[in-house]
Amino acid sequence: MGNRVTRDDFEWVYTEQPHTQRRKEILAKYPQIKTLMGPDPHLKWIVSGMVFVQLLACYLVKDLSWKWIFFWAYAFGGCINHSLTLAIHDISHNVAFGNKQAKWNRWFAVFANLPIGIPYSASFKKYHIDHHRYLGGDGLDVDIPTDFEGWFFCTPLRKLLWLFLQPLFYSLRPLYVNPKAITRMEIFNALVQFSVDLIIHYLWGLKPVIYLIAGTILCLGFHPISGHFIAEHYMFLKGYETYSYYGPLNWLTFNVGYHMEHHDFPSIPGCRLPMVKKIAAEYYDNLPHHQSWIRVLWDFVFDDSIGPYSRVKRLCKLAKES
Repeated sequence: MGNRVTRDDFEWVYTEQPHTQRRKEILAKYPQIKTLMGPDPHLKWIVSGMVFVQLLACYLVKDLSWKWIFFWAYAFGGCINHSLTLAIHDISHNVAFGNKQAKWNRWFAVFANLPIGIPYSASFKKYHIDHHRYLGGDGLDVDIPTDFEGWFFCTPLRKLLWLFLQPLFYSLRPLYVNPKAITRMEIFNALVQFSVDLIIHYLWGLKPVIYLIAGTILCLGFHPISGHFIAEHYMFLKGYETYSYYGPLNWLTFNVGYHMEHHDFPSIPGCRLPMVKKIAAEYYDNLPHHQSWIRVLWDFVFDDSIGPYSRVKRLCKLAKES
């Protein structure tokens, strides 16, 4: 395979994240983009439909054999659950009910969480704010792998294992990198989630509960949709720390592929991000972007120059200190 090219550290930079300056330039040139900000009136109905589809699926799978439970969890239910995690991502930016109804967004995120099987929405909100405010920030952005992940998962086989274990790392990494006190919303999220899990178990047995949780774990791990985890911020080209993807899987993921646009304007809901790209085309058309999330996963595993270390890191001051 030729000479192995490996990274032994992250890509440290000493500049601010690019999204702040680009946002200022675009708004100065295209102030009409401000009209795209605000809630998506359709989001709550789409998410509600997905939740009820999964509850119906719980009833339909209750008598299936275990092999079919896991098949449908990976091929169908997990895709919906992954999509719901991305709906929760949008809701964390208050685009379901608007900034003036912040609590409604938090409660609705708990509702969207129900088919996922594991409490997720409140903790995600708590840390996702830091991901935007301190993109790549050492000890602040928990989206960045740890030094151990970068050091150990450096061969194709190990990187493949890392992809399977992504849900584990995403859930445990914040506790190590940037632990925060448990909030009342997280307790509420957990109480509601486990109560619904117990009700489903009482009504239809263990298999529907496993169907939901297995789908979440499988489809947040090694799955075509999970290519977005790698595509968004892993440095495939030196000097670029955020990448968009404009392919068809955006239909299933609330346009999370429009990731440069999202970081430039996080208060614009996913359904309107293509309009940002259209209005400010000269700012995005010439930036590198991905054509396929499956290709992203393939390159991540087999390209020796790409791995968990392929992230931009910077030192950031806490906002209250600046």
